[in-house]
Amino acid sequence: MSRNFLAVLLALGLAGGAAAQEVADGPGPNLILDVAGQASGRIVIDLLPDLAPKHVDQIVALAREGAYDGVVFHRVIDGFMAQTGDVQFGKKGGDLALAGMGGSTRPDLPIETSAVPFTRGIVGMARATSPNSANSQYFIMFGPAPQLDGGYTVVGRVLSGMEVVDAIRKGDDRMNGLVTDPDYISAASVR
Repeated sequence: MSRNFLAVLLALGLAGGAAAQEVADGPGPNLILDVAGQASGRIVIDLLPDLAPKHVDQIVALAREGAYDGVVFHRVIDGFMAQTGDVQFGKKGGDLALAGMGGSTRPDLPIETSAVPFTRGIVGMARATSPNSANSQYFIMFGPAPQLDGGYTVVGRVLSGMEVVDAIRKGDDRMNGLVTDPDYISAASVR
């Protein structure tokens, strides 16, 4: 196990010694999401380039371009996750009929797996059926989902603002979490 990977596990509270609630900011960049709508506030995500360098680079580039500004949380399943990041079809004020089906003009990415489990506050990359189809969309976990472990790329974890994540308007369970009048990212930045 590499020293960097062990440091990430310790920071996530997954390798003993650190309590899960005592999450320290890691060396990677932070993605800051200002959320508006029913939920209002700021979510700060510690991106984890040691685990997923290509995915983190893509998210950082898209955020710096302003691509995530105005993008809705189009799929939100209570107790599971809140999904956003469709920069092609998921802009507030537009036709959201295809939200969740798009990506960006950047190429899709090969999966970058890790041993980090999908638990509350973990951020993962959304993808189609191919493991190598992640592009711009990502999701934030409300709770544990071991069925995702090893099959999706972990890109980060929420440092602060889980109360904002919890307040995001939930979708219809009968429609796979489709949200009517969704909350959105008013601005995304990286620091």
